[in-house]
Amino acid sequence: MTTHSLSSPLPSLAGKTRPQTWRKVQDWLMQGFSLLALALAMGAMIWVLGTILLRGAEALGWEFLTNPTKPYGIPGAGIANALLGTLLVTLCAAVVAIPPALLAGIWLAEFGKASPVAAALRFSANVMMGMPSVIVGLFVYMALVVPMGCFSGFAGAVALAILMFPVIMRTTEEMLLMVPDTLRESGLALGLTRCRVTLQIICRSARNGLVTGVLLSVARVSGETAPLLFTALFADSWPTHFFSGPTPNIPVLITEYATNSPFEAMHRAGWGAALVIAVIVLLINLVARVCFRDKRAH
Repeated sequence: MTTHSLSSPLPSLAGKTRPQTWRKVQDWLMQGFSLLALALAMGAMIWVLGTILLRGAEALGWEFLTNPTKPYGIPGAGIANALLGTLLVTLCAAVVAIPPALLAGIWLAEFGKASPVAAALRFSANVMMGMPSVIVGLFVYMALVVPMGCFSGFAGAVALAILMFPVIMRTTEEMLLMVPDTLRESGLALGLTRCRVTLQIICRSARNGLVTGVLLSVARVSGETAPLLFTALFADSWPTHFFSGPTPNIPVLITEYATNSPFEAMHRAGWGAALVIAVIVLLINLVARVCFRDKRAH
């Protein structure tokens, strides 16, 4: 039987390790690709926002923001009625979508986590979040516009509410699942019912995240055009027939002025409206990010 001496040298591992130079090259390559991807993303964003700002700033003014839209050739045209119509449609969509979406998210997170119904709801919500908005517009057109016999802002609000619902529901569920189970156990140990623990302790602890989900869903739908083309359409009047007639709104105005009009004045107004809606969406996203940062800090 042969034995090896303790003093015999161990086999060298130098040939099995990659050279230090090659690892540094890989690190530099990954850093370079990451910086290139960041530069491309930032460059595209700056290009888009810069174009909207430069071309839209020409149309901005007090009359532009306070006067209603008018046919081409009539002086003093603005976008006030379209801006008001957009706010009404978005507000109505929020009223329709937020309460049931919050309740559905609470049920998924607290009461029906592992049930087959919960799995089906999550799958359906994920599918709806990836569904093109034009399909939702066509569905609401067949479900509401055709039976009612007219376009309306309410039909547009229903289409936007369908788009908002899965975003709010999934965000609510995720925010509630981030709350530690110790809070639930403490509330139940004090003799509170499961419902009171959920509403008064869990939801209150996750309120900043819930607000974030709602704001992000509003930002998600505030610039949608395809659903409104099939539901709310457009009108040069003030939105006085919200439930029974076409309702002016910013997304359809941009589409009509920027692509379907041959007049430069209309193009300029479309760019101005695009700048206004971009600023609104940016403000909503900033508020949402601030709320989310505050939640993480606490």
